Amino acid sequence: MRIARFAAPGSDPAYGIIELEVDGGEHPETIAVITGDPLAGVPVNYTGERFDLADVRLLAPVIPRSKIVAVAKNYAAHAAELGGEVPAEPILFFKPNTCVIGPGEAIVRPPGCEDLHYEGELAVVIGRICKQVPSERVAEVIFGYTIANDVTARDWQREQWSRAKGADTFCPLGPWINTHLTIAEAQHLRIETRLGDEVRQDGNTSQMARGIVDLVTYASSFCTLLPGDVILTGTPAGIGPMNDGDVVTVSIDGLGSLSNPIAGA
Repeated sequence: MRIARFAAPGSDPAYGIIELEVDGGEHPETIAVITGDPLAGVPVNYTGERFDLADVRLLAPVIPRSKIVAVAKNYAAHAAELGGEVPAEPILFFKPNTCVIGPGEAIVRPPGCEDLHYEGELAVVIGRICKQVPSERVAEVIFGYTIANDVTARDWQREQWSRAKGADTFCPLGPWINTHLTIAEAQHLRIETRLGDEVRQDGNTSQMARGIVDLVTYASSFCTLLPGDVILTGTPAGIGPMNDGDVVTVSIDGLGSLSNPIAGA
């Protein structure tokens, strides 16, 4: 199931279930409106309304109620391009929910930032309140998966990670949440980042030094995870700068593509 947040002309944002051409269903390339918030833990129902995808604007599929937990240097080749190795213990950091934007929204370069980078990543969306989750129960707390771009002010990162990673617009998410992928499937997905038409990152989630299970168990070992929290699983090699006017697109097998233009403040 693909769950998305969207805005139809003249309507407030809502959730819906997406049906694509590849699904072979009766309503290809449409979104069926559902009631409520599927991450709130209450049953949702179809309203009977349906829109063509071409007629709506997809929004960030989730606005975390609490936090975005991200991991640094979780791909060996990426750690090497930064001049290091995968750390002995995971290095986690937080991004505020105010940095989330959706597909097509502009990543805004903050004043003073001179080296703005893309980092395409698989994002895990948490679906239950949980803490100290044992590895055998990780699947129970995952709601689904989406695409993220862990935008980074690389010049600022040398001095302060919170500022470098947490500026407004620095966490595009989308285009929807896939709730049907198993952990095993999510752990073997091609991930590609393009700047314009040029491929800059081409990796696979199987290359993670620490997999989805390890990241969820580690994050939940010291902080409570809430429904709608997002875990960013790290980026493969190929990071690099983005300039004003560029368009960056992160694509992951089974999850679609997330495109955002770059704009100056």
